[in-house]
Amino acid sequence: MSVIFSRAPLRISLGGGGTDLPSYYRQHGGFLVAGAIDKYIYMLIHTVFQRRYRMKYSETEDVADIDEIEHPILRETLRRHWRGNPLEIASVADVPAGTGMGSSGAFTVALLKGLAHARRTSITQSSLAEAAAEIEIEILREPCGKQDPYVAAHGGICAYTFERDGTTTVEPLELAPQTLRGLREQMLLFYTGESRDASVVLHDQDSRTKQGDAAMLENMHRTKQLGHQSRELLLAGDLFGYAELMHEHWVNKRGRSPGMASERIDDLYTLARRSGVIGGKLVGAGGGGFLLVYARNPADTRQAMAAAGATELPFDFEFVGAHSTEYA
Repeated sequence: MSVIFSRAPLRISLGGGGTDLPSYYRQHGGFLVAGAIDKYIYMLIHTVFQRRYRMKYSETEDVADIDEIEHPILRETLRRHWRGNPLEIASVADVPAGTGMGSSGAFTVALLKGLAHARRTSITQSSLAEAAAEIEIEILREPCGKQDPYVAAHGGICAYTFERDGTTTVEPLELAPQTLRGLREQMLLFYTGESRDASVVLHDQDSRTKQGDAAMLENMHRTKQLGHQSRELLLAGDLFGYAELMHEHWVNKRGRSPGMASERIDDLYTLARRSGVIGGKLVGAGGGGFLLVYARNPADTRQAMAAAGATELPFDFEFVGAHSTEYA
C-alpha cells in the first residue's frame, strides 16, 4: 500500500493584506507581509488499488469519474494535475474553515504537493503557489488573492510583491532573534466565535476596485503603505511601533467594506485594548475568524479574553512551507 502525506501551513497577515487581489494588483501593484504558522491543512492520498475516486473532507464522495466530484478544488485540481488511476483523498485541518487563515489556499497547495509526489515530479515553491492560485482565481473565479497559496507554499515570514504583470516576488524577512522572540511571546490569537464566508466580504472589495471606486482605492493604497511600513518596522525590531501600526491597520481595514466587523468583534477588541493590547486586527478578509493582537502583558490579555469566552489559539511561526512524504 502506498499513502502520500502532505501538509501546508495556514497563515496570519502582518500588514498589507487585501492588496493581493488581482482586481487591485493588476492595476496598482500589491504588497504585503505575512507569516506561516504551525497550524496546517493535512492531506492523505492513497494511490493504489482504487477503482473509484473517494474524497473525504467535511463530506464524503465516492464517484467513478473526476468530472462527477462536487468539491470544486478537488475536481479542478485533479482534472489538470492527475492522469493516473483513481485515488482516495482525505483531508483534515487544525482550524475550521471560514476563520481567515487561508485554509482554501493551503488546501489547494497541500493537494498539489501530494499529487506532484504521487506523479514522482518535483515542483518549486513558486510553481506550487502559482498552480494553486490559477485553480482558485482563474478557473473557479473566486474573489481571492495570491497571498494564501504563496504563504502555504513558502512558509516563513516573508514580504510579497505582486506585480501588475502577474509575477510575484518573495522576500524572506531575516528578523533579529529578539524580534522573533517578541512576536512569539507577545502576539496572541483569539477565536471570535464567528466564522464567515470570505467571498462575501472580498466580493465587495473586488467589485468596487474593478469599478474604480475612489474610497476603496484610497483605502487599498493606504493598506499597501501600511504593508511597507510593517516590513520596515519588523526588520528594525521596533515591535511597539509595529503594534501601534496594527491598530491603524485595523481602523483602516474596518472602514473598507460593510460586514468587516460586528458588535462581538468590536467588544472583544475594546476589551483587549483595555487589558494592555497595543494593537491588533482580524486575520483574513474580515467579518469573523481570529483576532490577532500584540499584548504588553500577555497574561492579563489572556485572562480578559478567556472571561469573554474568546478561546486562544497558541501558535508559533513555521519555516518549512508545503511538505510531503510517503508511507509504503
